[in-house]
Amino acid sequence: MNASDFRRRGKEMVDYMADYLEGIEGRQVYPDVQPGYLRPLIPATAPQEPDTFEDILQDVEKIIMPGVTHWHSPYFFAYFPTASSYPAMLADMLCGAIGCIGFSWAASPACTELETVMMDWLGKMLQLPEAFLAGEAGEGGGVIQGSASEATLVALLAARTKVTRRLQAASPGLTQGAVLEKLVAYASDQAHSSVERAGLIGGVKLKAIPSDGKFAMRASALQEALERDKAAGLIPFFVVATLGTTSCCSFDNLLEVGPICHEEDIWLHVDAAYAGSAFICPEFRHLLNGVEFADSFNFNPHKWLLVNFDCSAMWVKRRTDLTGAFKLDPVYLKHSHQDSGLITDYRHWQLPLGRRFRSLKMWFVFRMYGVKGLQAYIRKGSDGLNEALLERINSARKIHLVPCRLRGQFVLRFAICSRKVESGHVRLAWEHIRGLAAELLAAEEGKAEIKS
Repeated sequence: MNASDFRRRGKEMVDYMADYLEGIEGRQVYPDVQPGYLRPLIPATAPQEPDTFEDILQDVEKIIMPGVTHWHSPYFFAYFPTASSYPAMLADMLCGAIGCIGFSWAASPACTELETVMMDWLGKMLQLPEAFLAGEAGEGGGVIQGSASEATLVALLAARTKVTRRLQAASPGLTQGAVLEKLVAYASDQAHSSVERAGLIGGVKLKAIPSDGKFAMRASALQEALERDKAAGLIPFFVVATLGTTSCCSFDNLLEVGPICHEEDIWLHVDAAYAGSAFICPEFRHLLNGVEFADSFNFNPHKWLLVNFDCSAMWVKRRTDLTGAFKLDPVYLKHSHQDSGLITDYRHWQLPLGRRFRSLKMWFVFRMYGVKGLQAYIRKGSDGLNEALLERINSARKIHLVPCRLRGQFVLRFAICSRKVESGHVRLAWEHIRGLAAELLAAEEGKAEIKS
């Protein structure tokens, strides 16, 4: 494929992608296939001679699509949201064309510097404490990880290194093994399984703190566990607080947990992977109160902020806590600016060496939507949309509703009125409402994409 072919096929692929997304509602959301369905449909070996692009695209529809779970379907309600937008897709195309492996500033200066600035932009949208921002001379800063799982593991490993070096400095004869066998990390019993996995990989004990009646980790339960473990000669060193758990979107009490971690000199990592995008809206920012006590904070723009996977945003107050844990400098990776203090090499902030130019997606999305556009996307269930939904419901005349206002919010009321109502009537009404709501949201999304 030469440049001319690429231009032509690229246009065809963009058309295919746009058609796919515009027509996704018509596809079955969950595939009707059995394990191993694909292997009999493709040859056992790669072709000796080139296939045509037309044949490949036909096979995408014939072989691949029947086995795809359509995460962007309006009927997909499993797991958690995954973000998508046309600006982010275009940025990913450019990322692939540039093709840099941005492990250091010298490997591609724009790749490093744009990421630093984009993480500051996003941090300011969230109103993060100044300590988390890189700025021109800050001690903190942000990095794009591949997932929240990576961010939790990186934070745990950094915390493990930090406490081990501190204890060995106080007791020079203390071995690393002697420290590791006593280290204990903590998280709510509602925390994501990736937190437990981080403990397994990090070789440390992880203890689940019983949550309260609202599925939140509270100070009393954490304090009790800390005191019990310290009395047993163990060393508490790491706590994960979750803002928006996977099971039920519950929130650990940061304003209670944070001061305890600060007093006990325990690393506090805040995992807001699921709900964090909402904090760019002033009315939801209070849910992040207490983040000032954290050592590291993470959320996933690739879940709810229109930036396609992968883009997991992580900030630390002291970037030397990360670089101190992961820094290795073989001569073939060194460059003349690495000790200038003006730049950072992101290979020291993560587990892999190589990294893609992921900040391009953030730059495109933030500029083409603007903060107000992103806030409007998060709010989406606005009074205007609710009023439009009510209009559709009552115009269809299958069911009849009236609204009310609760503390200024326009709300649709659903009252069981007739003595003849059975559960089947309620289910049919709910399906009717869901269908009209899906049509409305699809129409609004189309308008937003056209505008952008």
